[in-house]
Amino acid sequence: MALTATIHKAELSISDMDRHYYATHALTLARHPSETEERLMARLLAFTLYADERLEFGKGLSDTDEPALWRKAYTDEIELWIDVGLPDETRLRKACNQSRHVVVLAYGGHAVDVWWSKIASTLTRHDNLSVLAIDHADMQQLAALCGRSMRLQCLIQDGELQLIAGDLTLPIRPAIRKGEYAVA
Repeated sequence: MALTATIHKAELSISDMDRHYYATHALTLARHPSETEERLMARLLAFTLYADERLEFGKGLSDTDEPALWRKAYTDEIELWIDVGLPDETRLRKACNQSRHVVVLAYGGHAVDVWWSKIASTLTRHDNLSVLAIDHADMQQLAALCGRSMRLQCLIQDGELQLIAGDLTLPIRPAIRKGEYAVA
């Protein structure tokens, strides 16, 4: 018998002072049986950083041709392709050729350094690629917030994200490995 996805609901209030974006989103995230809580929360974090009325979650682990999140133009052109984790070089080159801008939200502790050192030199020619790394301790704290029902507030200012869940405030500052933090 096949395992089914676990549904997580998040009410996410975003105040992004850097982009002047203020909105509340009621999100439904399907967690694939093989997906970790860290990956689910990385997708939620990516949504928070690049929130937009047209940003949507991809099919996830079940479809390798789609990113974790993407924003398409009304003409169906891919404006923004967002992957989380440590995608392979071939996938990133393909994404850079298909999309106006590609963002990778990398996490995984020391594995991020190893992954980036292997592929960095071959991806330097892609000016539309941004790679952000999330600290391992921050990802663990973020994963600890994972629940079937979440109510989160987020304040983004000067490149730092303050994620508030009840009495807990989690400051996260992505480290820029390549490209720009902000994407138009």
